[in-house]
Amino acid sequence: PRLDDLHDPFLMRDMREAVDRILRAVEQKEKILIYGDYDVDGTTSTVILKKALSIVGADVSYYIPERLKDGYGMREDAMERAREQGYHLIISVDTGIRARQVVEHARVLGLDVIITDHHLPEEGLPRANAVLNPKRPDCSYPDKNLAGVGVAFKLAQALLSVTGHARFVESFVKIAAIGTIADIVPLVGENRVIARYGLLGLEQPSNLGLRALLEVAGVTNRPVTSFDVGFRIGPRINAAGRMAGASAVVDLFDAPDIGTALEMALSMDHQNAARQQAEADILAQIFAEIERDPEIRSSHVAVIAGEGWHRGVIGIAAARVVEQLHRPTIIISVENGIGHGSGRSIRAFHLLDGLSTCADLFERFGGHSHAAGLAIRAERVGELRRRLNEHARAVLSEEDLVPIVDIDCRLPLKQATHELIEELARLEPHGPGNPQPVFEAQSAQVVSAPRVMKDKHLKFRVLQGNRWVDCVWWGAGARAADIFPGDRVSLAFTLSENTYNNSTQVQLTLRDMKL
Repeated sequence: PRLDDLHDPFLMRDMREAVDRILRAVEQKEKILIYGDYDVDGTTSTVILKKALSIVGADVSYYIPERLKDGYGMREDAMERAREQGYHLIISVDTGIRARQVVEHARVLGLDVIITDHHLPEEGLPRANAVLNPKRPDCSYPDKNLAGVGVAFKLAQALLSVTGHARFVESFVKIAAIGTIADIVPLVGENRVIARYGLLGLEQPSNLGLRALLEVAGVTNRPVTSFDVGFRIGPRINAAGRMAGASAVVDLFDAPDIGTALEMALSMDHQNAARQQAEADILAQIFAEIERDPEIRSSHVAVIAGEGWHRGVIGIAAARVVEQLHRPTIIISVENGIGHGSGRSIRAFHLLDGLSTCADLFERFGGHSHAAGLAIRAERVGELRRRLNEHARAVLSEEDLVPIVDIDCRLPLKQATHELIEELARLEPHGPGNPQPVFEAQSAQVVSAPRVMKDKHLKFRVLQGNRWVDCVWWGAGARAADIFPGDRVSLAFTLSENTYNNSTQVQLTLRDMKL
C-alpha cells in the first residue's frame, strides 16, 4: 500500500459539519474539550486530536475518565464540569456513539458536541453537531473497519488539509498505527495503510515520549513490527489506564525533554509489571474455579465472578480464558454488590448481540462482536449465565467450540529458510484480516527432550529428512510430559527467526502439534 491510498476524509458522513464547527470555535476563541477513553485506542486518539487542534490554533484540553472510578463512556457529570470550566465544544474520541442521553444533557447545558467513534451504534444516533462513525448506517465511507484512532486521524487529516497544514498529517500516522494495531481491528484497507506506514515511522520517531517508550519496551535499533506494538508497546500504554490514570499517556507524548520522557515511560513499565502480577493472581483464582466446577468447561459461555478482582485486568483475564477454553467468556469483579464485567469472544459468537438478549439485566453495557463491558447487580449474575448460555446454545454448534488452526499450505522443513522469511515479510503487518501464514510440516521427528522455559513455554528440536530446526511453543509448558525424543509429529507453525550469540537461526513458532 501507499500513503496516497488513504481515502478523502470528507467522504465520511458529517465530516464537513465537524470541521466547520471546529474552525468556528477557533475563530471565536471557544474552549474545546476532547473527551477521551482510557485504552490504547482512546489515548492515541486523544494525542492525535489534541496535537492537530493545537496546530490550527485551538484552545484545547482533554479529559480521560478513570477506568475504576468513572467507568467507560461519556457521563453527564463530566458535561456539567466542562460547562462550569467554560468549555463550549466537546469532541469525543473512541466513545459516544451510544451516549444519546448524555448528548441531550450537554445540549441543555448549552454545549456543542462532536462524536468520533467506531463502535456499533444503537437505533437512533445522538443528536450531536456531528457524528463521525463509518459504522453508522447512513455513512457511505469506503472503509467501515477503522479503529477509534482511525476516525480521529481522519478528522485530523480533514482539519489540517483545509487549513494549510497538510504536511503534518504524515507525522500522525505512527501514533494512529499504535492504536489501530492494539485495538485488534482488521489490518486491511485503510487500516493496513496506517499500520504499514506507521510502523516504518516508529523506527526513528522524533517525539521524545515515543522514543522513551520504545526504549523501555526494548524496541530499538531494528524494524518495529505489529507484534512489538501488540505485545510490547500497547500493553505499557494500556497499563497506565488499567492501573493508574490514562492521562499519563497524553502527558508522555508532550514530554519537554528526554529525561522527563524516560521517567514517565519507566513509570508505565512498572505499572505494566504490576498489571502482569494482578493478572496472574486473578487467573490463578479463575482456573482454580474452573477445576472445581466442571460445568464451566461444558457451558457454551463461561461467566465467572469473583470478589474484589482488579477491574483493570479482567478483560485480559477473559482473553486468556478464551484461549484455554475456546468459548465466549465474561469475567466479573464484584464490589459492594455491583459486578463490573469484561467479555471476550470467539469468531462464531457476536458478543454484543448475545448481551443484547439480556439487556434488562444490566445497569449498562456496550462493546462489539469480540469484546464488551458491562455493569450488573451481583444477584443477577446467575440469571445472566443462564440466559446467555440459552442464547449461545441456539446460535453455536459444538464444532464452533472446537479450536481450529487454519493451514495455508504444507511446507517441507528444507524450504523453511531465511530467504522465505524475507519474502513473507512483504505481507506484513499481520493481524486480524491479514494473519501470518501458517504452514504444516508432516512426519517430523522430535530429536530433543522439550525444555520448559519460564514455567510455561516449550522449546525442542525436530528433524525432517536431513534438516533440523528448533521449535518454540508459547504457553504449552503443560504439554512437555507428552512429548519424547523419537516421536513422529505433524506441526502447524509460523516462521520466525531467533538470534543468540550473534547467530540467527530459523525457528518454528508452533500453533499446534499432532503426535
